[in-house]
Amino acid sequence: MPDTATDMPLVARTDHDGFVTITMNNPSRRNALSGAMMTALQQAFEQIANETDIRCVILAAEGPVFCAGHDLKEMRGITECDQHASLFNQCSELMMTIVSLPQPVIARVRGMATAAGCQLVASCDLAVAACTARFATPGVNIGLFCSTPMVALSRNIARKHAMRMLLTGDPINAETAFSMGLVSDVVEDDDLETRTNELAAGIAARSGMTVRLGKQAFYKQIEMPLSQAYSYASDVMTANMQKHDAREGIGAFVEKRHPSWRHE
Repeated sequence: MPDTATDMPLVARTDHDGFVTITMNNPSRRNALSGAMMTALQQAFEQIANETDIRCVILAAEGPVFCAGHDLKEMRGITECDQHASLFNQCSELMMTIVSLPQPVIARVRGMATAAGCQLVASCDLAVAACTARFATPGVNIGLFCSTPMVALSRNIARKHAMRMLLTGDPINAETAFSMGLVSDVVEDDDLETRTNELAAGIAARSGMTVRLGKQAFYKQIEMPLSQAYSYASDVMTANMQKHDAREGIGAFVEKRHPSWRHE
């Protein structure tokens, strides 16, 4: 879906060996999550979900800002309650699509990730941030509490850290985001693309079946009581053991050779 002002696609795709980079491509609007941008991202992720040769996804952004959150000019132009509800539901669906995507998603963050942009980072499985990156949930400053970003944020970091971000709107730097658990890696700005690609390539080199199974199991068990989680995880490991790649991986380890994955 193109930006009607520039006729440029809002989302660009670059394929690598075993992984793909999806780039938000509207820097003039700070890659804001307009309805059109969210539709373009949704379509990109839905397509990737069915591509078994893609084993990892990088979510990146063009320009100096990762994502400024919802497009406030668009939101201001909406007057009907059901239209606002539709926009927020669309955003929630996008975030849940990232979590439920079979492939791991790595956010590659340069610049600011604000409000729903911070939510986008929190919804990804991993996040590699440039050391100059910043994160904020500043809705409280404009009278619109970051309630939907709160859902993803509170599932990444401790409650008091989340509440401080939500109640003050103060931005945090990359090192603070790392210490809180919002991002998994912090790297020098010049190394951001290379280090993120290396991480994605390393994941893509593993058995795609195993990674898909593991990602799904992680999010299912984390919401369960302890005994139920162990029961579920035992069932997952039992099913995993019946797969070719598990038998091949164990055999390769014992025989001191590289495994030959079928990704099944």
